[in-house]
Amino acid sequence: MNNQQPSATASVEKSQVIKTAVIRFIFLGALMAAALFLSSGRLDWWEGWVYIAVSLGSMIFFRFYLISKDPGQIVERMEAPQEENVKSWDRPFVLLLGFLGPLTAWIVAGLDVRFGWSPELPIWVQLAALVLFILGILFFNWALITNRFFSSHVRIQIDRGHAVISSGPYRIVRHPGYAGDALAWLMVPFFFSSYWVAIPTVIALLAYIGRIVLEDRTLQEELPGYKEYASKVRYRLVPGIW
Repeated sequence: MNNQQPSATASVEKSQVIKTAVIRFIFLGALMAAALFLSSGRLDWWEGWVYIAVSLGSMIFFRFYLISKDPGQIVERMEAPQEENVKSWDRPFVLLLGFLGPLTAWIVAGLDVRFGWSPELPIWVQLAALVLFILGILFFNWALITNRFFSSHVRIQIDRGHAVISSGPYRIVRHPGYAGDALAWLMVPFFFSSYWVAIPTVIALLAYIGRIVLEDRTLQEELPGYKEYASKVRYRLVPGIW
């Protein structure tokens, strides 16, 4: 009987993680659709539907892959905001990059469609931007599934045996998750054919740079082995540049 208890407990925990994830995905999908289509005032907007399908679809696929592979990482991402050792400077970045920035971009993109603020870009430019947007998402998720300590908030996860990860995309740059996200963000104004979406995009990219500087400093000061790793993988975000 005792030998079966850990398996039963793990099953219950996994079931709870799945339930919480489903609720969050429903909320995010509803928020994304409301922001895009209420601001645009129309449903016959292919860019809005494709954006939702790619963004939400990839998120659901990779999160459920992680739930099957390492549910503890999903729990960490969900519960990190309640952890006491989350860096206080990181909470504004999480709010901006995880909620306010995307929400603003969605609303501005919709308003641009409604009022025609920006001229239409050629369809090939939008499709090229979509391809690069997808590549950015894939690169982000490659980092996510490679690094079991990939959290939603900056903290040293002593309780989870935090260690340096140097495989996969971490052989290319030290912060591949941000690199993928930054590429995806850069493509959003081109995909939506909206000059005005470039404003929240630039703000988001500047926020990423600020967060990377602070996070990298934290890792070098507090995570054993990270300085040695940083001496081997020189670039933080873009190979050969920074």
